[in-house]
Amino acid sequence: MNIKFNKIITRFVFFILAAGALIACENTAKNNTAKKENIQDTISDVDRPQVADVSFKDKEGNIVSLSSLKGKIVFINFWATWCPPCIHEMPSINELHKKFKDNEDVAFLMIDVDNAIEQSTAFMEKNKYDLPLYTPASEIPAEFLGGAIPTTVILDKAGNIVERVEGSRDYSTPEIVAALTKLAQADH
Repeated sequence: MNIKFNKIITRFVFFILAAGALIACENTAKNNTAKKENIQDTISDVDRPQVADVSFKDKEGNIVSLSSLKGKIVFINFWATWCPPCIHEMPSINELHKKFKDNEDVAFLMIDVDNAIEQSTAFMEKNKYDLPLYTPASEIPAEFLGGAIPTTVILDKAGNIVERVEGSRDYSTPEIVAALTKLAQADH
């Protein structure tokens, strides 16, 4: 009887843990959906902390720091050529970049987290993407990259984070284009 009771208790505990995990996953999914739908709401937040000055290096060895991009909206995407979600969102980022390519108030930085600029350049050329490639030239702060790729960070003209998205996303939607346009038109 004691063995049966232990089995029942074990199953009950397992059931409670499984139910808790399912509820947590559902809440996380709802929160992620809400975050993705609220990019236009996010851009009005003015109490965002400024981030540390971070530097990136292009294929020719030129260094670009975030402080040199103040006064511009900065779209930063951390990715790798071996990452399926990164590859999945790349066409939409390329489309978004095309829409803002001639806008001097918007800068795009595609950061290869593997520091394999030759490999990422070949990937871009093969897929006919026209995106500016960089590798990290300084430590990446945790508020930018917490360990998941792809991660996209959008900075306003003052250098404040207005959006941070982990995971793949369609960046060619009218809502995102409108939000970036609004940010680009705003005074800082």
